[in-house]
Amino acid sequence: MTNQADKHMTAPLFDRDLSWLSFNFRVLQMAGEERVPLYERINFLSIFSSNLDEFFRVRMPAILAMSQVGPAKMLKDGDVPDSAILEKVRGQIRMQQETYGRILTQKVLPALRERGVHLYYGETLHAEHADFLTDFFLTKVLSYLQVLWINFDKPGKVFLENNALYFAVSVTPKGATEPRYVIVNIPTADVPRFPALPGQAPAYIAWLDDIIREHLAYIFPYHTINGCYSVKITRDAEMDLDELSSDMLAQVEKMIIHREIGLPTRFLYDPAMPEEMLQQLAAYFEVLPEERVAGGRYHNLKDLNALPMPVSGPDLKYPPFPPVHVPVLDHAPIPDTVVKQDVLLHLPYQRYHYILRFFNEAAIDPDVKEIYVTLYRVASGSQIVNALISAARNGKKVTVLVELKARFDEANNIHWAKRMKDAGVKIIYSIPGLKVHAKIALVKRQRGQVWDHVGLMATGNFNESTARFYTDHVLLTANAQMTQEMELLFLYLQTRQQPQAYGFIPFRELLVAQFNLLDRFKEMIDREIQHAREGKKAAIVIKLNNLQERAMIEKLYEAGHAGVKIELIIRGICCLVPDYAPNITLRRIVDRYRNMRGSLFFTMMERRKCTSVPPTG
Repeated sequence: MTNQADKHMTAPLFDRDLSWLSFNFRVLQMAGEERVPLYERINFLSIFSSNLDEFFRVRMPAILAMSQVGPAKMLKDGDVPDSAILEKVRGQIRMQQETYGRILTQKVLPALRERGVHLYYGETLHAEHADFLTDFFLTKVLSYLQVLWINFDKPGKVFLENNALYFAVSVTPKGATEPRYVIVNIPTADVPRFPALPGQAPAYIAWLDDIIREHLAYIFPYHTINGCYSVKITRDAEMDLDELSSDMLAQVEKMIIHREIGLPTRFLYDPAMPEEMLQQLAAYFEVLPEERVAGGRYHNLKDLNALPMPVSGPDLKYPPFPPVHVPVLDHAPIPDTVVKQDVLLHLPYQRYHYILRFFNEAAIDPDVKEIYVTLYRVASGSQIVNALISAARNGKKVTVLVELKARFDEANNIHWAKRMKDAGVKIIYSIPGLKVHAKIALVKRQRGQVWDHVGLMATGNFNESTARFYTDHVLLTANAQMTQEMELLFLYLQTRQQPQAYGFIPFRELLVAQFNLLDRFKEMIDREIQHAREGKKAAIVIKLNNLQERAMIEKLYEAGHAGVKIELIIRGICCLVPDYAPNITLRRIVDRYRNMRGSLFFTMMERRKCTSVPPTG
């Protein structure tokens, strides 16, 4: 019989980074699907490119660091040596980049031409466009160009910004014999990446990159131009915070500045660049051999999401899918409805309007005395945060936990935190050693001598912008036990004191990480295992962003072997190997609404009664 120690060593886990890359490859495959509208396929190409950039900023630094330890060092899952993972990651990325190139050049660009749109791609620009392009270069582009000469005697003088686009140009001054290297920026932040050219069908679109290439003689009038090659550097974005520090805000503000000058994790270059030039530039920019990645003629293809649409047609974009109404919420203030019954919303199939109303109505309701919220990622022009500011100015007690460690949203969160603090909102910043990922809000009303509490719990962020294309669930409830525990949770976030210190029994209705979440999940799985052993119907459905927790995965393996039917819907990383145990089905859904995501855990035998309008429209 296998003991627990043996089981722990033998239960397989799929590597998290390879799993994430397989998820991104699924995104790329959508770009190759002819059933997907053409401009949506182009958008999937953009998403893939943006995701891969983030992978090199966030995960590749750790992979490269671990690979230096050597094959004797094992990854945390105990299955694959670090050096093997690095080579597998590189192999996956090479394969995906090659697939990307084939989809773009052999499928998407020809499909565009069939619809009367010609995107120049590595072609000589037609003479008929010469006058327009020269005028465009001289009037729209030239003022933004920076010409940086490489002096190998002064290393570090030229700095390539993170994920910015550049040309590395080899030129030889007239009368000289030795070439010199120059860095020229491609100013995509200031000039459209894809200028539409004048003329009738077909509609021609140029790359800003090619316009600059064609006019290098204006930049180097007394030189012979030997070659021009696209380059970019991706830099390490991981935070190295002192979790024991009391001033998390100052740390994160400093980190935001230093992140953009972090060490290189990828030097992406045009493979047409001569080897000698590549070696010299890599040495100058202190790029290690393992950080050099051959790309293509064009980089930052995430910009494809801004490709103009000079033609129209119902097959170019997804048809409109207006979110539907929830009638029970349309004819009365939301708290009045929720006090009578719970409501479960399915976004974006149903209107996010109700979430905005929840906060707007609380901000002006004279009976609302207190509002508590956790914020992880909010919109850059957040209506929700503006409602919280209005609530504080209207005399309500507003308390907001702002998670400063929301990667790549730190600056936006700091901006809003300062705005709210100036308006009188009590701000709680990140808790050392803990990332608060919960999206919850609690509104407390007093009518005469009667208080009621209305809570909101969501899988998605309080962000009206991303709510349009991410699928999420929102529970509105006035259940006394649940809202009491929400208030207890906010008390913990403010004081860092365990609930027992106030004489409270910790959470029973809510599942809270570091309190009862993992134990309760295991209990529910154990219950289904027992049902299976007793011959009863036993099933589990789990929908998650990522599944990485070894203890959870091993418990699911155990349930699968016991006969429990398990359905997994995992958005991104999944370290569970479905073939290891029977009865486990794993799905990854990538479609119109980006990704399925969430953090809800359901079983067949345990569901709360609430109004839930089916998400059909």
